Amino acid sequence: MSTADNEPVVVRRDVTGLMVPSGIPVTIPMDSLVYITQAMGGSFTVYFEGNLVRVPGADADALGKAPVAPPALPDDATDEQFEALVWEQLKTIFDPEIPINIVELGLVYECTIRRLASGRRGVSVRMTVTAPGCGMGEILVEEARQKISIIPTVEAVDVELVFDPPWSQDMMSEAARLEAGLM
Repeated sequence: MSTADNEPVVVRRDVTGLMVPSGIPVTIPMDSLVYITQAMGGSFTVYFEGNLVRVPGADADALGKAPVAPPALPDDATDEQFEALVWEQLKTIFDPEIPINIVELGLVYECTIRRLASGRRGVSVRMTVTAPGCGMGEILVEEARQKISIIPTVEAVDVELVFDPPWSQDMMSEAARLEAGLM
């Protein structure tokens, strides 16, 4: 999925989203006209009644879009392949206001994978947001939790929002700084 260019869409059913950047829930009624301003990583940012609203990928059908297929992992996947898939899933989470994923933004501080007694895996992530008062922090945390939990062999996911060290633009990848016009 890629960035949309203010694509007009008539909502096909009532759908609940979160206002950006406050994170306040809002219901967009069926037959409302919205404009998709960003469609990346399976979620959508839409312009509705003067506000930006993040609509989760699970509700893509309400916007007339197909949901993203869940990730696949071979039965004999190595720990390295599993870890690579976790990072790929994290790269599908985009800041709702700018088209840059949370990994390239430098928001993911740590990702630890462990084998559990059951033979399945546990994943722990420490991440932050670009500003401590950002209302989207918990939303991004929940999206990370959901996107990791659907990976085959995952039994436990812990995603922690931290503010130390504070995020700065220096944590962004070179590609992200270029995309944001900071180079």
